[in-house]
Amino acid sequence: MKASHSDPPNDAALWIGLSLIPGLGIQSFCQLLRTFNDPAGIYAASFSQLRSVVTEPVARLIAQAPDNQAIAPALEWLEQSGNQMVTLADANYPRALLEIPDPPPLLYCKGQLSLLNTISIAVVGSRNASPQGEKNAEDFSQALSHQGYCIISGMALGIDGAAHRGALKGTGSTIAVVGTGMDIVYPARHRELAHQIAEHGLLISEFPLGTPSRAQNFPRRNRIISGLAVGCLVVEANLQSGSLITARLAAEQGREVFAIPGSIHSPLSKGCHQLIKQGAKLVDNIQDIVDELGGASLASSGNTPEVVTQSHPLLDCMGYDPITMDALVQLSGLTSDNLSAMLMVLELESKIASLPGGRYQRIA
Repeated sequence: MKASHSDPPNDAALWIGLSLIPGLGIQSFCQLLRTFNDPAGIYAASFSQLRSVVTEPVARLIAQAPDNQAIAPALEWLEQSGNQMVTLADANYPRALLEIPDPPPLLYCKGQLSLLNTISIAVVGSRNASPQGEKNAEDFSQALSHQGYCIISGMALGIDGAAHRGALKGTGSTIAVVGTGMDIVYPARHRELAHQIAEHGLLISEFPLGTPSRAQNFPRRNRIISGLAVGCLVVEANLQSGSLITARLAAEQGREVFAIPGSIHSPLSKGCHQLIKQGAKLVDNIQDIVDELGGASLASSGNTPEVVTQSHPLLDCMGYDPITMDALVQLSGLTSDNLSAMLMVLELESKIASLPGGRYQRIA
């Protein structure tokens, strides 16, 4: 049953009602707000007034007033502990998003709302990351968290998940911008991570409840990841990685872009190398980022990650690129049996990782 204009829903319901109207894009939503001041003014406008701003189908849907049945699930969600909604009209709406050309009119939030206006850095990269890439993401994020930065990422597998985990180990915190409704955890294997972020950080989404994972959602999500941050660090990415979209959006939004270089033979380094060629700052330690953003020295903060020297003859033979068992036999002069035993020990000590295709890689 729909409400009448004489008996309007509450303010949150009006915002949600507009966000659920099919065909009403972000730019048109914002233009309606500029024209009619707020959702109540939008719903009070005549059809002809609405038609001057939006298409005829959208104007007709707005003129019918909010659909209480469609709005009810979101209102029920907001009644649950820790769940909140922030709109463009709220004082705690993230100021950084007001600087981008297409700020989301509303955000569903779960966790510490104050993080929306902290100094943040986006850390993104490949879903199919290498063990070294995940370790880099976790280590960089933890060190940046110790510096007081909030780490923003998209809670995807690979680099995103490692970035969130590293941030939670630091003294700062983390924001996960998701590409689904807030009632859906995607990917499902990150359910426990999502609970940790909700408790110690913040989960946000611009998508209505029930929105499933769709490919077209993630570029929209990425503009929020970059928009909230003062800089974007790409840890590992191939040339088709969605993290390159985040980096491009960051540059367009006037944010700093950083990239970690890798092996010239690794497809997962190609995206970072392309960014560096295009002007991203090459970083191989946390201080490169802190200096660029004008932060305090890590050396004086006591938060410099400890560098552990790994001393083992086989590690020197391996180098840092993925390598096959046959190549290691030739380089080391060891028998296959002796080499297998050494590799097992080094893997148990987390000094190397086994990769698909019978390859191994040293972890710095």
